[in-house]
Order: sequence, then structure tokens, then C-alpha cells
Amino acid sequence: MISISKSFSTKLSLGILLLAAPIFIVSLGILFTQSRHMIRAEAVGRANSVLNTTLQRLCRNLMAIETATNSNCWLIERSFVPDSMLVFSNRLVRMNSHIDGCSISAEPDMFPKYGRYFSAYTVREGDSVATVVEEPYEYFDRIWYKSPRDNDGPCWVVYQDDETLDLLLEGMLASYARPLHASDGTFIGVISTDLSLLRLTKVMSQERPYPHSYFMMIDEDGRYIVHPDTTRLFKKTIFSDVNPLQHADIIALGHEMTEGKQGHTRAVIGGISSLVCYQPVPGTTWSLAIVCPDSEVLAGYHRLTYIVIPLLVIGIIIILIFCHKAVTQTIQPIRVLLGKTQTIAEGNMEVHIPRSNRQDVIGRLQNSFATMLQSLNFHMGSIRYTTSQTEQRNEELEKATLMVEEADRQKTAFIQNVSHQIRTPLNIIMGFSQVLAEYHSTDGTENGLSDEESKNIVEMMEHNSKLLHRMLLMLFDSSDTGLSEELKAHKHDMVPCNDVSHEAIGYIKLHYPNLNVIFESNVPDDFCIKTNRTYLMRTLREIMYNSAKYSDGKHVVLRVFRSPTSILFTVEDTGKGIPEAEHDRIFKFFMKIDDLSEGLGLGLPLAKRHAQTLGGDLTIDASYHDGCRFIVELPLDNDETEAG
Repeated sequence: MISISKSFSTKLSLGILLLAAPIFIVSLGILFTQSRHMIRAEAVGRANSVLNTTLQRLCRNLMAIETATNSNCWLIERSFVPDSMLVFSNRLVRMNSHIDGCSISAEPDMFPKYGRYFSAYTVREGDSVATVVEEPYEYFDRIWYKSPRDNDGPCWVVYQDDETLDLLLEGMLASYARPLHASDGTFIGVISTDLSLLRLTKVMSQERPYPHSYFMMIDEDGRYIVHPDTTRLFKKTIFSDVNPLQHADIIALGHEMTEGKQGHTRAVIGGISSLVCYQPVPGTTWSLAIVCPDSEVLAGYHRLTYIVIPLLVIGIIIILIFCHKAVTQTIQPIRVLLGKTQTIAEGNMEVHIPRSNRQDVIGRLQNSFATMLQSLNFHMGSIRYTTSQTEQRNEELEKATLMVEEADRQKTAFIQNVSHQIRTPLNIIMGFSQVLAEYHSTDGTENGLSDEESKNIVEMMEHNSKLLHRMLLMLFDSSDTGLSEELKAHKHDMVPCNDVSHEAIGYIKLHYPNLNVIFESNVPDDFCIKTNRTYLMRTLREIMYNSAKYSDGKHVVLRVFRSPTSILFTVEDTGKGIPEAEHDRIFKFFMKIDDLSEGLGLGLPLAKRHAQTLGGDLTIDASYHDGCRFIVELPLDNDETEAG
């Protein structure tokens, strides 16, 4: 056992070391790669978030300036005189904190009193607002005046205000210029509201994703209009002093931004590799970008290298510990097998021994025990299966016995019910026969029985004999022989609907002479359907008999009416009706709502079977609540099949 353990320890140690070393190296490589991608993705998201926030703030400033300018234009156009121009220029700057200056300039020689030029200009100086009439200069060729005049529409422009005036805004200006028109549509001047880009740069630089990141904004020509290096503003473009061979990344970035595209890229700007995220400024031809140096973006990634060396040391230690644990547990399967065999020896077969892929002695021993246990479980399973099958057959036999007992009980109950239903009219007939015999002498003379009494006796005997005949007919009708013989005898009769209805009413009148039956029909007397007259008659008789027996005996209505595809016979009465829960049960053979009531429980089931045999159906109308309404529906073109 000691030699086996040594052999196992050598093989296992070598295998673990050979397996763990490449996995560990690959894992570290994947860790570095994924970490770099994750850090860059996080940096892009972080930079875009700050860029979106700054762009929204910039758009709010521009929108506020546009809204304030547009809302005052109509007032300026309506009162375009020098004094009003000074007042409106002052009010726009004073009442809108986003506006740093406002110029309202008139066309040449519009106000001869002031000469060729007249321009009212207001500038914000700290907390104060000052308004002056600008010194005469050729402002007609300035971009803030020329662009809206040539385009005849509002626009944003950027320019460097370097005129020698009494009041000036420091640095570059972003100006929203809008043309002014007289009531007849004549161009009369331009209003331009200014925003100091230096102040805007300071506002934008307050929020940065990294300590040395910064914003830059260029116009459609690539000129810098926002940049931390003020010497570049309006004097240099993003393409200035750029070697196309060495700085293709900056050239591509410049083209992307001047074309108004959105995205992010890596570029070497000012000799520093940086992440650049850019977006166009809505409503303008400018593009805003945020520049984040890679040294700050990947600072966390570089710190990761300081973790790698301790991680390598810890990994080697873990591998050594794992090898030691593996060697000490090499013979553990033998201990497990010993414990499981003891459990089996105690009689517990619910033990699982897995098969081993090892080719050494321990692996073969484990597989031998697994095969032995599998064979034992197979034989035990066969015994359990045989026992289970026996129990199942016993249960099925018990159920069959219960079904036979139930069938015998139902047979006994049916025979008793038939005997009772037949015995009652027979007893009546026999009793009245005995009465007649006693009241007649052997020589044929009567002994005190009146004609009225004789008539009543004869009617009672006739009524009960009809009941017997009806019950016998239903018993015959319920058999397969009765069904097939009647159907073969009258398979395709042309039956007048009204005639068969009157015949059914006449039959009911024989049993219930005092019954009031109302007949209604919307079909002519010569209207016929191809069906079995006997079956239709029996169906109508049974449901009318049921209505006559269980209703108040005064309000029974038989209706015949035609639908596009069928003929319908409805029988309704006024009485206690049938509970809705019993609607399906009353059409089952030998079922009665009241076990003490007269009948065999065959009438309505036979009527439904007859209707279905004729290709139709018998249903009870659940929407009728004054008693009971049965509906017999037969197809107009009936191609019934022969019942077997």
C-alpha cells in the first residue's frame, strides 16, 4: 500500500503541475486583456456621460439665448427706432443671465440723423450692464451681420471681437444672429446676442471625468472655438501643424468632428495618447469633444501589475497545497468503498458506487464493486417490479370487483324499479277485474254496478294497460334490437311536421284528456322533412308526456318553426322545472331526479337517442325559468346512418 501511495503521489503531482501551469498563465492573460477592455469601456462610458452632461448644459444656454432673442424680435421690428433699439438691447442682456452682450444693428443710412451707421450695443460687465451706441465701423461685412442677411434666417456664428469700441467682451464670442424685417418684409437690420466662449470654457471645465481631461470645440472648418490653450482659439484648426503620415488619427478625428458625427477614438494629441469622445452640438455646425489622457484612463490597469507578482506567488503556494492535499487523499476511494460495503453488509442496498475511469488498481477495484452493486440492484429491482405488478393487478381486480358489485346493484335496482312500475298498473287492472267479476253473476246479470262506475273502471284499466304498453315499448326501444329494427323499417319517410305534431298531441290527450295543449307553427301543413316518423313521434311523445306529467297540466305549448338549416320542435310547460345542475343527468339511462317518482328513467334518454339517431339533438333550454322547455332540432337535409 505504501508503494502504491508513492506511485500515486508522483503521478498526481506531475499531472497537477502540468495542468495548472498553463491554465494559470492563460487565466492571467485573459484577466489582463479583459481588464484592459473593461477599463476602456468604463472610461468611454464615463467620458460620454460627462460629455452628454456638458452638452446638455451648453444646449440649455444656447436654447435660452435663442428663446430670449426670438421672443423679443417682433417687438424690436415693430418699434425699430434708435431709442427703442437701445432699450431692447439693454433689456435683453439685463433680464437674461446667459447673454453676455447684445447688438441691434441697422442697415446703412437707415437713420440719417446718426449718419451711415447705427448700432446699439449692450455688454455685461460683472454685475452691471452698460449700453452704448457703437462707434461707426463697417459692420456690414462682419459674419454676425452678413450671415443672417445673406441666408435670410437665424444662425449661430463665432468670431473674434477686435474692434476698438468703448465696450468689448473679452475674447471670442458665440453669437446668435437673426435678421430683422419691417412690416412689408423689407430687411432692416440684424440682432445678435453674444455668449462669451471664455466664460463658457470655464463653466465646462468645472466637471471633468479625470484630473487632466479637458474639452475642446471646433466649427465646421475645424477652427478651435473652445480649448484650454487660448492661443489656439480662432487662429488654429485641428489640422494645423499636423503631419498626415504621423498623425493620421488626428486627421480622422478632425474629419469625423467637422462632418457632425458622434463617437469615440484614440488619438495622440500634443504627444499624449488620449481617449477622445465627440458629439455634434445640436442647432449649430460645431462639434464638442472631451479629451482624456490614457495615462489617467489606464491608471487602474497599470496598478494591476503590482498585484500580479503577489498573485503569482499566492498561486504557486496554492498549487503546492493542492498537490499535498491530493497526495494525502489518493487512497481516499478505498476508504469510501470500505464504508459502502459495510453499509451493504448491513442490508442497506440504497448505495451508489460510481464507475471510475482510472486504470490503476484502485480504479479497477472501484469498477468491480460498482458492477457487483449494479447486479444486486438489478435482481432486487426485478423482485420489486414483480411485487409492484402483483399489487397493481390486485388493485385492478379489486376495482373490477367493485364495478361488478355496482353493476349488480344497479341491475337489482333496475329490476326492482321495473317490477314496481309494472306491478302497480297490473295490480290496478287485476283489482278492477276482480271488482267486475264480483259485480257480475255467472248467468251474466249485473249486481248493483252503475254505468258510470263501470265506465270509470274501464277507463282506469285502459289507462294502466297503456302505461304497461308504454313501459314495455320503452324496454324494447332501449335494446339494440329494437333500435335497428325500427330504423330499418322506416329509414327515409317524408314526414309532415304539422301532422306528426298533431299526432303527438292526440297521443298525449289519450293519457291526459284534460290537458290544455297549445300548438303553434310557422311552416305550412304540407311541409315535410326526410326522417324516421316512428322515432320522431316517440321523441315528441316522450317530452310531451314528461311535460304533461310534471307541469301544472294546464300550460303545455308545442311549437314548430324553421331555421335556415334545421327544423325545430319545442315543448314548454309551466311547472317546477328541472334544476340546472340536473340538465345533463336527466338524459342518462335509468337516472331519475326523484327515485320515488313514476317511470323507469328511460323516456328522456330514449328521446335524446332517437333525436341523435335522426341526425339532430334534444336539449333543454337553460334560459327558460317558468318551467321546462325542451328543443328537438333536426337537419333539413338529413343523411342519417343506419344504427347497428
